Amino acid sequence: MALDLKTLKKQAFKNPKVKKAYDTLDLEFSIINQIIDKRIAKGMSQKELAIKIGTKQPAIARFESGSYNPTISFLQKISEALDSKLIVKI
Repeated sequence: MALDLKTLKKQAFKNPKVKKAYDTLDLEFSIINQIIDKRIAKGMSQKELAIKIGTKQPAIARFESGSYNPTISFLQKISEALDSKLIVKI
């Protein structure tokens, strides 16, 4: 019997470790998506953003794909280059 995504997630989230891992990734992808949306809204390419923050385009591509764990300093540089503000709440 095939399960739809909603049912599968509901079952998986009964395990607290699975839920915690999902929530952690959800935050990461939310940050990435916000930055991609802002970059696109400004009409800026990955290469242009990279030049503006003093790195290379592949570094931006790795970050946007989720395969790079950025430092706060990297996120701050991207935020400033996109005329945005990085706010971290604990």
